[in-house]
Amino acid sequence: MTTAPGRRSSTFTRLLRHGFTDPSAAEQLLDLDALASVRSDPVLLEALGATADPDLALRGLVRIVEAGEESERQVLLDTLVTAKPLRDRLLGVLGASEALGDHLARHPRDWQALVTYESADLHPGVAEFEQGLADAVDPDSLRVAYRRCLLTLAARDVCGTTGLAQTAAELADLATATLRAALAIARTAAPEDAAQCRLAVVAMGKCGGRELNYISDVDVIFVGEARDGVDETKAMQAATRLAAHMMRICSDTTVEGTIWEVDANLRPEGRNGPLVRTLSSHLAYYQRWAKTWEFQALLKARAVAGDPELGAEYVDAVSPLVWGAADRENFVPDVQKMRRRVVDNIPADRVERELKLGPGGLRDVEFAVQLLQLVHGRSDASLHSGSTLEALRALAEGGYVGRADAAQLDEAYRFLRAMEHRIQLYRLRRTHLVPEDEADLRRLGRSLGMRTDPVAELNKAWKRHASVVRRLHEKIFYRPLLDAVAQLAPGESRLSAKAAAIRLEALGYADPAAALRHLEALSSGVTRKAAIQRTLLPVLLGWFADSADPDAGLLGFRKVSDALGKTPWYLRLLRDEGAAAENLARVLSAGRLAPDLLMRAPEAVAILGDPEGLKPRTREHLEQEVLAAVGRAGDAESAVAVVRGVRRRELFRTTAADLIGSYGTEDSPAEQDHGALVDRVGSAVTDLNAATIAGALRAAVRERWGDTLPTRFAVIGMGRFGGHELSYGSDADVLFVHQPREGVSDEEAGRAANAVVGEMRRLLQLPTADPPLLIDADLRPEGRAGPMVRTLKSYEAYYRRWSLVWESQALLRAEHMAGDAELGRAFVELVDPLRYPMEGLGEDAVREIRRLKARMESERMPRGADPTLHAKLGRGGLSDVEWTVQLIQMQHGWAEPGLRTTRTREALAAACAADLIPAEEAQTLDEAWVLAARVRNAVMLVRGRPGDTFPSDARELAAVGRYLGYEPGHVGDMLDDYRRITRRARAVVEERFYGAAG
Repeated sequence: MTTAPGRRSSTFTRLLRHGFTDPSAAEQLLDLDALASVRSDPVLLEALGATADPDLALRGLVRIVEAGEESERQVLLDTLVTAKPLRDRLLGVLGASEALGDHLARHPRDWQALVTYESADLHPGVAEFEQGLADAVDPDSLRVAYRRCLLTLAARDVCGTTGLAQTAAELADLATATLRAALAIARTAAPEDAAQCRLAVVAMGKCGGRELNYISDVDVIFVGEARDGVDETKAMQAATRLAAHMMRICSDTTVEGTIWEVDANLRPEGRNGPLVRTLSSHLAYYQRWAKTWEFQALLKARAVAGDPELGAEYVDAVSPLVWGAADRENFVPDVQKMRRRVVDNIPADRVERELKLGPGGLRDVEFAVQLLQLVHGRSDASLHSGSTLEALRALAEGGYVGRADAAQLDEAYRFLRAMEHRIQLYRLRRTHLVPEDEADLRRLGRSLGMRTDPVAELNKAWKRHASVVRRLHEKIFYRPLLDAVAQLAPGESRLSAKAAAIRLEALGYADPAAALRHLEALSSGVTRKAAIQRTLLPVLLGWFADSADPDAGLLGFRKVSDALGKTPWYLRLLRDEGAAAENLARVLSAGRLAPDLLMRAPEAVAILGDPEGLKPRTREHLEQEVLAAVGRAGDAESAVAVVRGVRRRELFRTTAADLIGSYGTEDSPAEQDHGALVDRVGSAVTDLNAATIAGALRAAVRERWGDTLPTRFAVIGMGRFGGHELSYGSDADVLFVHQPREGVSDEEAGRAANAVVGEMRRLLQLPTADPPLLIDADLRPEGRAGPMVRTLKSYEAYYRRWSLVWESQALLRAEHMAGDAELGRAFVELVDPLRYPMEGLGEDAVREIRRLKARMESERMPRGADPTLHAKLGRGGLSDVEWTVQLIQMQHGWAEPGLRTTRTREALAAACAADLIPAEEAQTLDEAWVLAARVRNAVMLVRGRPGDTFPSDARELAAVGRYLGYEPGHVGDMLDDYRRITRRARAVVEERFYGAAG
């Protein structure tokens, strides 16, 4: 084909028009002598252009023609242009699968398998595939025969003769025939082993469900029994050798490649367990040790090879265990774990290309269907199917899944599986990744019938179907629950009340009847409000079920909705602000404290929809708001009522941010820096308590003295208040200091100062709907026996003459919090020499501190408390770490400026930086302190009241575990980890605190 220079030939143009991406190379191939008789045949170009990849199809055809013998070439080419069925099948396969093109190039006569079909060839089963493999006598011949059968199967698939479900079933049937052939080869190689045992091969996973991929591990379980008169041990050894040989026949790579991996890791104990067990051994394991996921896997168990009676016995024996799994003790937490997305092991750059495990992937559909089967299959045998699509159809027909949702999931699943099939067919490699290369995407799109703009059409369809799965895979659990309490059109199937209760119970709801009443109250009716609730609730129910107390979450949501349902912005906020609904679900179902705070002023829910709403407000901002509110109020009590309302709102903001940061959301993972979470809570609660005290002080002064108190007055924070380490339930430890103004007598100033203190404490503890703020001044000189408030000179005189070492230690936390800032600074300057003594502590002082600590450990630990689990006073807890750090501060603070801080973690970091404690030991202490502080926060969040020990109630303990990052069913791990971490910290305390004084 010669053309004038610079001009393209007509063939080049036709090739472009028929979809070739490299017309020049294609033109050269058509010019080869081997294709001389067909190169100008328009039928051939038309057929090549109809394939997924015309360039690949032409290259493959040339390779087959060149590989065949001279006498056979023309037969192939003549048949190709005269017989449309062969043309479509052969070129269709060559344009979709490079691997099958390689097979045909090695075995050029195999194209004849595609020439004619008997009626049975249109839908072959196991028997037909066994016949196709009958001549295989060794691994190589089995591979060749397998590929020949796969060739015919793929041809029917790419030509559209079979649909997705039929193709997947045929692939499973071919796998069944292959396992039988491999086992026959293994038995022939070891007849003495075959004579000693009965061996059954049970298919699991996609093979068991007759929904196999082109290339997938074939999951199996082996069951063996001794033949009559044979010792069981010897029989099991023989069966194991046969099974292992059968696996190698399929899995090993030879000159003819490999078939697929045979994976037996779903067996009891996984790869650590014996490869073959007797039936009784299997049953003993399943009855005593099996996890819920193992029964989920057994949903698809199907005897496929070996002894058919033994295989049937196995399936019959495990079936009642599978369908009774929902009655097991740990079913609910297991279901919660299985429902949670598992993408942690997928590299970040692959998540968006993962067809199987990525968001909106195949696993989402399969897990959702299987879990609904487990929940409802115990009472409905129509759900007992190993096929995902058949089970989904049965779930819809039974009303367990909405028909529209099931139809959308069915369509999405079929599309995603078709993508997976075409991706794997190309090179016959096990992969679930959507390719990135433009040519690969083009071939993939064209193979699925997209011809105008294959890449764009493919991406659009893929994203649409993945989005459907993402949106529905959670909702299908919950939408039918709403239908169960709704008025449906006549003839529509729906979940019965009993089935709805069963599902709610399986998803973690302790009181399904109450939950259904809440759903009915929220979603019944024809109002716009009810319509929005019906949209929101399926998603919210899933988030509630993901918590330790779903019932509390749903009840809380009903209460908030009842309180705010008539406000125009509430439901709109939850519907339109993506984060608001999930944030509310997390807050309502994580414990009592945050919901209690919210119920007192439900409008605070607006905080959850504002991207900036969860950030703590600064002390300056809070004081400005509080003091402005006091200035507008008519009297002290109404002023402090507003102040306490601000405190309640900010406490809610802090608890919500803490819970959401600890749990994480679908869009943002849980905070991994637990120390940062503790620091944020401590700082936020300290700032809002300081602002609250400032407001109460201003209100008390204005009520009696107007703008100016006869004495300058300051509030000094002590303990955790001064250290910015308050937990939710902490009192505010303080000292009060005053300084008479010029011309005011000491007596008048003292009376005024004491009156202000009394009024502040009264106002902050008035019984109202808002939580009180308790002020504790017991760390003052002389304790409870001493005056409540002193002048700066009085403090100076006392500390100079009477101060004890424990008081100097307590003053390490002293920091000005409210009132006269200059007076506060003067107090801090006064106590600096006491808390950071020049040249450090003497030996007597160190011994006294150690004696006091030892006495506290023996006397203050509550009776009956487990010292290994007490967060404050227990082994390696808050007290241990803080006393150790404070001893370092008092010994070295005079020389190391970094140690002059009221905050424990800052001081510990400074001590490490100054080489006063090794980094590893500092890390050990910090880890224990952060964990103990989080436990105290968790207990308050969960129980609504402070506590220093883990709750005894199982649900409360589980909620603490969820807050700390432990999955359901792992509270034992949480307690073990706590003991381990604090035990290591105590070892450091023994060395650093009770060891040598230096």
